[in-house]
Amino acid sequence: MDPLGARSQFVEVQNLPTWDQSQGVQDEVDGENQLTEEDDQLTNQLNSFESPFPFRQDINSKIVLFNGDVALLNCTAIVNTSNETLTDKNPVSDSIHRYAGPELRDELLKLKGCRTGEAKMTEGFNLAARFIIHTVGPKYKAKYRTAAESSLYSCYRNVMQLAKEHAMASVGLCVVSTVKRAYPLEDATHIALRTVRRFLENHGENIETVVFAVSDVEEPVYSKLMPLYYPCSKKEEKISLPLLPADIGNTEGEPVVLERQIRIVEKPGNLEEDSADDSLESDLGLVGSHAFARMEGDVDKQRKLILQGQMSEAAQQKQHQRNYSRWLCRARAEDLSDIAALKALYQTGVDLCGRTVMVVVGRNIPVTIIDMEKALLYFIHVMDHITVKEYVMVYFHTLTGEHNHLDTDFLKKLSDVVDAKFQKNLRAFYFVHPTFRTKVSTWFFTTFSVSSLKEKVHHIENLQQLFTCILPEQIDIPPFVLEYDTRVNSPYYTAQSSGL
Repeated sequence: MDPLGARSQFVEVQNLPTWDQSQGVQDEVDGENQLTEEDDQLTNQLNSFESPFPFRQDINSKIVLFNGDVALLNCTAIVNTSNETLTDKNPVSDSIHRYAGPELRDELLKLKGCRTGEAKMTEGFNLAARFIIHTVGPKYKAKYRTAAESSLYSCYRNVMQLAKEHAMASVGLCVVSTVKRAYPLEDATHIALRTVRRFLENHGENIETVVFAVSDVEEPVYSKLMPLYYPCSKKEEKISLPLLPADIGNTEGEPVVLERQIRIVEKPGNLEEDSADDSLESDLGLVGSHAFARMEGDVDKQRKLILQGQMSEAAQQKQHQRNYSRWLCRARAEDLSDIAALKALYQTGVDLCGRTVMVVVGRNIPVTIIDMEKALLYFIHVMDHITVKEYVMVYFHTLTGEHNHLDTDFLKKLSDVVDAKFQKNLRAFYFVHPTFRTKVSTWFFTTFSVSSLKEKVHHIENLQQLFTCILPEQIDIPPFVLEYDTRVNSPYYTAQSSGL
């Protein structure tokens, strides 16, 4: 029922289509029978895996994606995103204050601020919504990404917790982290969607509707990512599975920080004799990476033993793992935004076997200009969670100049530093449009340095060959690669067509 004095522009939440009713999603579900044989093949490859976000009709019926002003929603509570003093000037907050009236400003003074990640509640005053839940999103810096993720999770979690504690039937959520706080929109969307999903699974039995209120800029991102966390069919659930990020949080959606985890065993003094070393190594690996924390002893002495060939293979593996852990810690701590801006390494879809596809764009790596050590750190940072499962690499060597060639010394250092799982789970490495020099360098490197990669390297002369392994819609190809392939290989395609 409309509250007294509600204005005509207010939007009734009950009249908005829920996620399972939205026309675009419904059309996709209705068209499942029209999918190609390749899509069916891909889905069959994924049937052996269970999605962490399975199709749930009961949850989808509670979700609404609304392009509009959150202040206009007629629901139990709406969310306001602000700063620590609750005086932030942003489009969401300004609109809420305009419709709520001056009483809201006076009420906020009584709250005496709000810390980042917290949520506090006031009346809705002249709004259609009965309550306003105020929360403070984090300021984003790549160097402190983990802290920002945890804080943003806390915002959404605390909002939902307040809704549950006050028996609210409906909540209108704005996009909490504003442009002023510089949080990457897609990353923030992942956290918002999965946190709400997990809360509804575990604690949302009495919450009837959750509205994601978005702007024109935010809507495409939400529309793209919603199927990952709220699939509208079993088919969509399977197709979305390989597109989920590696970090999906714990059972509550909270980001998992491995470095902060300390295992507690029931009887720490009674470890099995045959597994004592491995258990101790595993436990200490989560505590710290320096020599004292890991009780390494004399590191220089260990290195000397390695050089003299007197250290056992198991000890060498542990030493290598410690070395990789140090690199990984550095990669997570340093600001690598300048390397990320090159867009030289990114994750795309899956190959025909359902394995993650990682793309490297050779032309975007100015070897003679950038800090190659930072490039190595960025590679480790991006790939660490990818390599826990099978994956493939596609290297677009197209139009790569002399200053973009990765020399064998760098590749050797890369192979020496990275964890064993990088090589173990790499199933194929495709070099697209390779030059003669590239082929020679690759042969030399895989023959004398990393022989385990020799059978995995494939030189691809044209995109048509690549598409026999990876469907076109599953890989994001730079425009210059497409242009070059069309220009150089069009006679090949013509000859193939005439031969049919």
